[in-house]
Amino acid sequence: MSRFWSPLVHRLTPYVPGEQPRLTNLIKLNTNESPYGPSPRAIAAMQAATDETLRLYPDPASLALREAVARREGVTADHVFVGNGSDEVLAHAFQAFFNHGEPVLFADVTYSFYPVYCGLYGLPFETIPLDDGLRVRIGDFNRPNSGIVLANPNAPTGIALGLGDIEKLLAAHPDRVVLIDEAYVDFGAESAVSLVSRYPNLLVVQTFSKSRGLAGLRVGFAVGDPALIEGLVRVKDSFNSYPLDRLAQAGALAAYEDEEWLAECVNRVMTTRTALSGSLAELGFEVLPSSANFVYARHQDREAAMLAAALRERAIIVRHLKGPRTSSWLRITVGTDAQCAALVKALQDILHRNDQSPD
Repeated sequence: MSRFWSPLVHRLTPYVPGEQPRLTNLIKLNTNESPYGPSPRAIAAMQAATDETLRLYPDPASLALREAVARREGVTADHVFVGNGSDEVLAHAFQAFFNHGEPVLFADVTYSFYPVYCGLYGLPFETIPLDDGLRVRIGDFNRPNSGIVLANPNAPTGIALGLGDIEKLLAAHPDRVVLIDEAYVDFGAESAVSLVSRYPNLLVVQTFSKSRGLAGLRVGFAVGDPALIEGLVRVKDSFNSYPLDRLAQAGALAAYEDEEWLAECVNRVMTTRTALSGSLAELGFEVLPSSANFVYARHQDREAAMLAAALRERAIIVRHLKGPRTSSWLRITVGTDAQCAALVKALQDILHRNDQSPD
């Protein structure tokens, strides 16, 4: 607390990112980073970009990267916006589109940055409860709003909606922006980008941090109607005209064009996810069906906080989110086969030790 803070700063409740601990021999399964790293082509491109041209400002429009995204998605560069991670893209979208006096709508169990953006910009919001299976009910969003935000697949549940449900939402709210946050879409869900040409109120946001293994680079993008993209650009250029540096643009472009590396890494994660889900189920966990690079699981008779603490003692970090509907669950990033095997072995030991403990 400080007497120099503005009233806004006093009111803020900031987002708490996943822990980045410095532990020896750590198995880090708490922030959904790729276990395989970026494309070697991305690393080579960044190394090549490390030269005397770093004295110059980067392209403020990131045109080459936007054109690459546009080619892959079947749109024009005017349909694409890029920013410093999808978090920045989301932040600009909340400021650009959701100030209409009515509440922004998003699920009660979802990415916890959404209410933080609302607090920062003074936007009213309303959370829409997921059903008992932690699934989105599209019909529950049919109420007055300034805009709708859906993570698809949802985080932290990993459950994905089909395009039919997304299209129902878009058709029901033609005068409001529907933002689909697709941070994990490459791991088994359908992207809504194919709907952009038919729905001018759709904005799809993706990231290079998960499937492309570039969390440390901070690159995200949005695809939408050119009028929406222009709105994002107006906010960006009123905040920071150069959000992506030269290395980020070079690395992201090379990573985006290496579709073979993307497919290989995604397929490995999905295969490991299936095996991990089965192993957890055998240990007595309920595991939600995941279309992301993590699983959401709770044990039938062990507290999640206890399990997370016991795993930490073994230098294995998973995410335990406090809250009335999340405190009994663990969100576990899908790591390598060896990392997931170590996790399962540790849980076996923890559960066995607990079973042997006297009452």
